[in-house]
Amino acid sequence: MASSHKFFHAVLVLLLLVVAMEVAPAQSEEARVCETDSTRFKGICMVGTNCANICLTEGFTSGKCSGLKRKCICTKPC
Repeated sequence: MASSHKFFHAVLVLLLLVVAMEVAPAQSEEARVCETDSTRFKGICMVGTNCANICLTEGFTSGKCSGLKRKCICTKPC
């Protein structure tokens, strides 16, 4: 019984860490960034530089891996 509680707490802490990493800091009005899913990136996004390179070919300024599903999100200034 005690080991199941430890496992539950470990999963809870891991989930909180993932959620905390996805929270973006507040941005000023001047530094707004538009984001959209990449149309050319295939598979699970594990390396941010690969995502950023694909986004550059799509006309964006950068890209990042994001979310629990690890999707490639392309970004550019609005």
